Amino acid sequence: MTTKLNCLMMFFCMTVIGAFSQEAMKVEPKHYKLAFENENVQVVDVHYGPHEKSGMHDHPGGVVVYITGGHIKFTDQDGNVKEVYAKPGESRMFPPFKHKVENLGDKPFDAVYVGLKNKAKE
Repeated sequence: MTTKLNCLMMFFCMTVIGAFSQEAMKVEPKHYKLAFENENVQVVDVHYGPHEKSGMHDHPGGVVVYITGGHIKFTDQDGNVKEVYAKPGESRMFPPFKHKVENLGDKPFDAVYVGLKNKAKE
């Protein structure tokens, strides 16, 4: 019984993480486009025009690689603000999070987000 419950919980967690990973593309299709997906990762192209803002959305934990430089403001669901000065080619790791984004720059901002999917270890 415990094994079945553990498997059910792992399946539920994986399903929730999968839903989170799609949330940004559903809520913000103008800014997030699916580039590639398999059982391990989800690769999303990110594009914000000058001074564009997003609504609140979710991402799974993962790595972002900045294609262009930029000045980006992140505001989480609790109202905490973090400004990031991105450099082209720079990479950063992020935990799963919910936020809204604003491109504070006068130029377009592009990045690639690689969302990591959790897999049950056998």
